Amino acid sequence: MSVITRTNAKTRPTPPGVPEPPELAPPPKLRRRPVALVVSVATVVVGSLLGLWLWTVAGNTSEVLAVRTLVHRGEVIDRDDLMVVRVSLDPAVKTVPANQEDVVAGQRAALDLAPGGLLTPDDLTATVVPARGTSVVGIGLAPGMLPAEPIAPGDAVRVVQTPGQQGEVAGTPVTVSATVVGVHPSEAGDQTIVDVLVPSEAAADLAARAATGKVALVLDSRER
Repeated sequence: MSVITRTNAKTRPTPPGVPEPPELAPPPKLRRRPVALVVSVATVVVGSLLGLWLWTVAGNTSEVLAVRTLVHRGEVIDRDDLMVVRVSLDPAVKTVPANQEDVVAGQRAALDLAPGGLLTPDDLTATVVPARGTSVVGIGLAPGMLPAEPIAPGDAVRVVQTPGQQGEVAGTPVTVSATVVGVHPSEAGDQTIVDVLVPSEAAADLAARAATGKVALVLDSRER
């Protein structure tokens, strides 16, 4: 009985005239780089946090009204003067929601509105000052010619003509009833300018008396 033996290919002799096969190089060993691994992980984490921040900001934005064109104080606000913008704001900032556009249109500007500015409730008024039939007169008052109690818009006052430092009061002083619409310090700082609202027919006489500097301001009751 014959036995057949198999020769391993690695040990099989090379036939004569056939070149020896080249030796195979061993596979390269992978080198681990801890720094690159850390950078990769950090990149993934930062990207995730950035995406979360963008999602949060986008979720907290609101549509509010802004001014498209210049609107002067007292002018009626038209829809074409407004635009809707999406912004992210601090809750303490007062704005007008975009869905109030129909309510805002037709109201008057309480002050000059610049293009691009966000609209606030304080920018709106249903009336204009001075209204028809009334006038605003500015009165410069030195210290002592008005109460130490701060004067505020809306206060009812009386402008009283005074005889001056050397004069004497004879009879009933001339008085004009008015409503305060503004209080401002003078540029020199030595007077307080009080803007008062009076009927148009009384404005010229009051302005002439105020120009003499011989007037004082009396604050009437604030009880309503």
